Amino acid sequence: MLRISPTVTIPDEELEFTAIRAQGAGGQNVNKVSSAIHLRFDIRASSLPEPCKVRLLGLRDRRITHAGVLIIKAQIHRSQEMNRHEACQRLVELVRGALARRKHRIATRPGRAAKERRLQGKAFRSRLKDERKKKKGAGEFE
Repeated sequence: MLRISPTVTIPDEELEFTAIRAQGAGGQNVNKVSSAIHLRFDIRASSLPEPCKVRLLGLRDRRITHAGVLIIKAQIHRSQEMNRHEACQRLVELVRGALARRKHRIATRPGRAAKERRLQGKAFRSRLKDERKKKKGAGEFE
């Protein structure tokens, strides 16, 4: 059983582990031993609270399939047990992030000093551009 928070847990029955061969360099160990782990977790069929499920399914994460199944692949460690633990930790972090309530942003307006600085900058730029223009002398015609 994975403990996410004091009130939220994920039973072992909802987690599906598959041992596969790891990719990349590693020599004989990688070529012979299935030490990488695929963790499959069906979000829709899980016992998580409904708001958490909605937030998880709303994530733009490529590990979540269209069917709502989260697939985590762990192959960092040489042992299958360490990779299993790593996959579970990643799942816990992802679900904890979905459980956290986002703070509602309160729209604010710029203060008086900020408005003044903006207007001063505009006036400065305007004067600078005016100085670059050709000045009409006494002998010039329009």
